[in-house]
Order: sequence, then structure tokens, then C-alpha cells
Amino acid sequence: MRKLGSFIFSFLLVSSNLASAKETVTVGSKSFTEGYVLAELIAQVIESTGEANVIRKFGLGGTGVLAQAIQHGSVDIYPEYSGTVYEEILKTPSALNPSVLNQDLRKIGLVAGEQLGFDNTYAIAVRNEVAEKSKLATIDDLKRTSSGIDALRFGFSHEFVKRKDGLSRIESVYGFYPTQMSSMEHALAYEALRSGQLDATDVYSTDAKIEKFNLRVLRDDRHAFPDYEAFFLARGDFPAKFPKSWAALQKLHNQISASRMRDLNAEVELNRKSVVDVVASSFHFSKTSHSGSSEIIRSIVLRTKQHLTLVLTSLFLATLVGVPLGIISVKWSRLGTVILSVSSVLQTIPSLALLVFLIPVFGIGLLPALVALFLYALLPIVVNTYLGLKQIDPLLLETELALGLTPWQRLKLIELPLASPLILGGIRTSAIIGIGTATLAALIGAGGYGVPIVVGLTLNDVPTILQGAVPAAILALITQGFFEILLRKMVPQGIRPA
Repeated sequence: MRKLGSFIFSFLLVSSNLASAKETVTVGSKSFTEGYVLAELIAQVIESTGEANVIRKFGLGGTGVLAQAIQHGSVDIYPEYSGTVYEEILKTPSALNPSVLNQDLRKIGLVAGEQLGFDNTYAIAVRNEVAEKSKLATIDDLKRTSSGIDALRFGFSHEFVKRKDGLSRIESVYGFYPTQMSSMEHALAYEALRSGQLDATDVYSTDAKIEKFNLRVLRDDRHAFPDYEAFFLARGDFPAKFPKSWAALQKLHNQISASRMRDLNAEVELNRKSVVDVVASSFHFSKTSHSGSSEIIRSIVLRTKQHLTLVLTSLFLATLVGVPLGIISVKWSRLGTVILSVSSVLQTIPSLALLVFLIPVFGIGLLPALVALFLYALLPIVVNTYLGLKQIDPLLLETELALGLTPWQRLKLIELPLASPLILGGIRTSAIIGIGTATLAALIGAGGYGVPIVVGLTLNDVPTILQGAVPAAILALITQGFFEILLRKMVPQGIRPA
């Protein structure tokens, strides 16, 4: 364990030194196709100026994560939309006025670039056969369908459901709320529409899948959804710090129409081209991607290193803290009640919510992911240590006292060895939970197997999903086998579980 701790410390120290030795720009994006495309465009524009190296933090977990990250300084620039800025960041709904927008943004240390030329607003789309049958042309028509809105099955993205300018705006402006409604990943909603399991979903107006899935976009006659003019949102010091890059990005003003953006999205989603290649060919950059088997293997190796760093570091720290907490819980029962209760509560906090809470303190990337995984790993270790010590025969404890052993000797020589099968079981459970939970670290830019899973879900690309899901499953099986061997080696045969 000491060697592992030294390795982890050295790894983090070297990584920190390397990062600080170069002038870099961190480009972020949300986890949807257009976000990837526009973020890659930012990255390639900056790289073409030669002014800075680019760190790509794509596929982060929505507006909440990115808003926290850019204000904290973990992200320097990312693609955003006017309606989202007003609704989710400034919290002041307003019509788009670039000069007023930048005045408001400067108050919180941000700056908006020039508009790119298209409006990617929310919309409601239904399967064409449903629209034909019920004569649907506007959102208002949903209340007047022949079968009634209660019969229609809606599947909305998580962000649309929770945002004030999403589902709640439909309810307030149009006066209805779907009774048959599911909240799901955007890409999965399309598949459910195609298979006939859903009738309607939320879409973006530049979405390439609207035509592919033969959907009808309902007119928003009451203008429930605000304008979503696309632009680049950056930290306030970005223009002065990277003047060449900022000037180059400003030249994209009105260069991307809605139809062009739909074509770019289609190249990635429908024609299965890489985001890097689509951006490079469309905007005449020389950068190309490498998607051969050797590149996939290198990617899996990199993700494995990242995932192991996340899991092993958090597990080491959780064991270091969890076992003593379990011992304390047995020796001091009142304090133990508090420890077990707090550990249980931590386990119930939704993963992404916990990560968002940690961003203002730790930023995005490795550190908040480690903290979250450490907190989730505590409960099984604390509880199993507690149960392992509690199940020791009271007669044996009395014998310890009769032998005149000190409390430390009793703990070290008798109690912990007897409790070791359950303690190891708790550590094993935490390790396997950590392997699965660590995939969510991709949503805050910490890497690991979650990166291809998030990208694959966004693009509905099963092979890409498998590049993360299969190694994660294999790692879980290897971990299970490792702890079985460890149990045989470290635990005396007479007290091993059957």
C-alpha cells in the first residue's frame, strides 16, 4: 500500500508539473453531437494560430457542470446558446442583445464571442404517422388530438425536463403537462421513437436526426422557447490572454447557417465520420483523426490507466479511512451511530449531483472525481469492518482480557484477523462499485472508460460504447478474481467464508 501511495503521489506531481510547463487552453463541450462539433472547431481554430496548446474536455455533464467549470477556471471556452445563458447562467430571461449580453456576462467574469449565424432552439417533434393521424401541426394541437394528449407517449431529455426553458415552459405557456412522460438520454429517445415505443420528444432545430427518423417538428406559435443563438462563451480574460485565437474565432461570425450546422451534425451522426475529420474538412484545417485498430487499442490503454488511477486511488484512501472508522464505530457506539448514518447518507446522493457540488471547490477533472469515488467507497468498508468486529464471539473477547493483552494487541493479533474476511469483502464491494461509478467521471473531464460510453450514447454508436463498457466489465471480473486470491492468501483457512 505504501508503494501504491508513493506511485500515485508521484504520478499526480509529474502530471501537475507537465501541465504547468505549457500555455494551454481548455476547451469544453456538453454531451451532444453539436457540442462536440463546435468545441472541436474552437480547438482546431486555436491550434491553427499556434498560440496555445489545447486540452479537450468534451462530453461534460450539461450546462450546470460547464457553467461551474468555466467560472471556476477549469474550462476556458466552450460553445453555448443565448437562451441557455440567460436562463441557466444569468438567471434573467431576456431577448438577445449582444452588447447587453456581454455587459451582463462581464459581471460574472465571462465574455461572449460573435454569433455563429444559427439559432438552435428547442422544439417538440412527433412521429410523422402520429402527426398525420391526429392532424398535428403546432404544439397547441397536442391538446386537441383525436385520442387526447393523455394517450401520447412522450420521452424528454433529462436537461429538457429540469430546465426552466424546457418542459416547465411548455406547461406555463401552453397549459398542459404530459401524463405519459419518461426522462431519458436524448439519443435513446430517438431509438424509442423509431421502434414505436414513444410518440414525441424534444429536439433541437439543427438536429440531423429529424429527417432520418421521419419526424414532424411542431410549430411553437406561442414562442414558448427563447432564441438560442450559438456563440462561444469564454472566461473574461481570454481575449487579452489569447488575442490571436480570439481574433480567429471572431472571424466565424455568421459563417455557420442552420442548414450548414445540420449538415455537420449529419456527417457525424448519420455518416459516422469522426468529429475531427468533419471539422477539418469543412473548415479547411489539416488536422485528421486516426480511427484504425491500433488507435483504438492506444485509446483503451489510455482509458485503462485513467480508470485504474481513479479506482485505485479512491479505494486506497477509502480503506485508509474506512477501516479505522469501522473500528471506532464498534469501540464507541454513540459515535459509531453517527459514522454509519453519515456514510449511508453519502451513498444516497446521486452521482452527478455530488460531482456538481464538488466542482466549485475542486474544479473539474481528476480531483473532484477522486473525492466523489472516495465518499462512495466508504460505506461498504465501514459497515463490513463494523460487522466483522461485532460478530466476534464475546467469550473470545473475555479470553483476550484474561490473557492480559493490551487493546492494540487484541485488535492487531486477534480481532482484525477474525474480521478480515468481512473487511476484505467490503473492500472488494467498494472496488467493484468504484469501477462502475468511475465511468461517470467522464462527465467532469476526468477520463476513464466513461469517455467512449458518453460519446457512444450521444452518437448512438454501439461499437464506441463497447470500447468503454467491455473493458469496464473485464476489469470488474479481474477485480473479483484478485480478491478471491487475496482472501485465500491473507485469511487463515479456518476463518475463511465457505
